[in-house]
Order: sequence, then C-alpha cells, then structure tokens
Amino acid sequence: MAKKRAKGKGKDPLEFRNTVLSDALQTQDMAAVAFALRHGPTVVPLMTPGTRDNPLDIGEVWTYRDPATGDVALLLFSDAAHKPATLPPAVGLQPPAWLRAFLSTHEAEIRTVFFDIAGPHPMQASPADVIAALEA
Repeated sequence: MAKKRAKGKGKDPLEFRNTVLSDALQTQDMAAVAFALRHGPTVVPLMTPGTRDNPLDIGEVWTYRDPATGDVALLLFSDAAHKPATLPPAVGLQPPAWLRAFLSTHEAEIRTVFFDIAGPHPMQASPADVIAALEA
C-alpha cells in the first residue's frame, strides 16, 4: 500500500502539537505542565485564521461562553488532534509569550482555562495560575 504524500511535495506538514505538554497532562504533574507552558507552544482554536502573509496576524481566538452563566473559558490543546470536531476547524500554534499576554489582557473576562478538555488527559486552571506558571 502506498503512502499518501502531503500537499506541497517534499515538505513536512505543519505539526500543531506540544509533546512535552501532552506528557505533562498525562501525568497530571503541575510542575511539568508549568515547564511545558514556559518552553513550548500551545494549540489555540481560532474563529478565523490569521493572514498567511502577515506573521503578526494570528487570527481571532475562539473562547467558550457558558450560555447559562456567561462565564468565559479559554480552551487550549497540547495537540490539534485533541481538539473536538465541534469547535471551529482553524487552530494556531502560539508561543508562551503570546499566551502570557493574552491571559493578562483578558484575565478579568476569562474564568477558567481548560487543557485538552475532551481528553485524553484534561486539566483545568485559573488564568492567574496559568500566568503564574508562565512567570515561574
């Protein structure tokens, strides 16, 4: 059986994952999660993707608003494969500095941050805890 080639002959497909974060979530080790957040990217669901020719345009980040309470949650993923299909299809791979800046800007609005909410190893934290982990 022949292997299918990715579009763009000879180019590796972009990987939207942080294996260190996946491993840390698997063990539920908070110190390891903090390390992974400080030293690697995070997969972020996007309402609209950024402009390909403008590296400063990351797109519009998708957040979940609970219809009953109005509480806002930021959903982050260690791997794009862990993102539920019911979420918008676009994703971005964002560095630790971006996550720190985004949470600092929206800390008053975001009530909780979920990592890999649909599994395989979900975790939840407050925006303040995530910011503290990024600054440690």
